[in-house]
Amino acid sequence: MSSTEANKAAVTQFLEIFSSGNIGKILDALTDDVTWWVSGRLDGMSGSYDKPAFGALIAGVADVYTAPLRIAPLSMVAEGDKVTVEAQSHAPLKDGRVYEPRCHFLFQVAPDGRIAVVHEYLDTQHAKDIFFAS
Repeated sequence: MSSTEANKAAVTQFLEIFSSGNIGKILDALTDDVTWWVSGRLDGMSGSYDKPAFGALIAGVADVYTAPLRIAPLSMVAEGDKVTVEAQSHAPLKDGRVYEPRCHFLFQVAPDGRIAVVHEYLDTQHAKDIFFAS
């Protein structure tokens, strides 16, 4: 398998782990110095996160779901250690609404197959409506 194909496989596996909702396994699949950046200007969501802060972020939003957030890849392109993914996400909320943004990710895969950098682009208006509407 080429390194490009191996990196696509690593990202596919990471999205499966992420979709399990197991925060410990999600964090184990990230490098210790990972940076996860979320697009937009939403206080409490947008910006850059290190590994502990990202763990806290996903633990916090997991409390509003009735099932883990699933991220289903729709398309994937790779070059070198970078993999881009267009994805459809889905999570039912405890209040009956559904969080289901179409997302785009840029992943950088470390030599050991863990995820080192993530840039997450999402529908920030939908996120605001779901997580920050009163």
